[in-house]
Amino acid sequence: QVQLVESGGGLVQAGGSLRLSCAASGRGFSSSAVGWFRQAPGKDREFVATISWSGAATDYADSVKGRFTISRDNAKNTVYLQMNSLKREDTAVYYCAKGRGMSTTSRRYDDWGQGTQVTVSS
Repeated sequence: QVQLVESGGGLVQAGGSLRLSCAASGRGFSSSAVGWFRQAPGKDREFVATISWSGAATDYADSVKGRFTISRDNAKNTVYLQMNSLKREDTAVYYCAKGRGMSTTSRRYDDWGQGTQVTVSS
């Protein structure tokens, strides 16, 4: 089993940037797809971005395309989510997860972190 720890969340003004990190311990992370999801208060968890095991392929939700970038450094067992031009509607708890393959569906992911809060103020 892989343990995932997210970091990098915080309070930022609209238009600002944050970089989230997802650090993994355990076997199999570098050979697995990883996804970022988020959950706002009162809403369902939603897909944000995913990346293949090699980093060669990525996919994004339409709502973040062009503003967020997912990347990974397998030597450091870490996946990143660079978030630019943040909007108030990006406010949520952000989770990373290890998956069996790239997917926009949360049930395709097996191991989840505890999440990191991102709050965007106007």
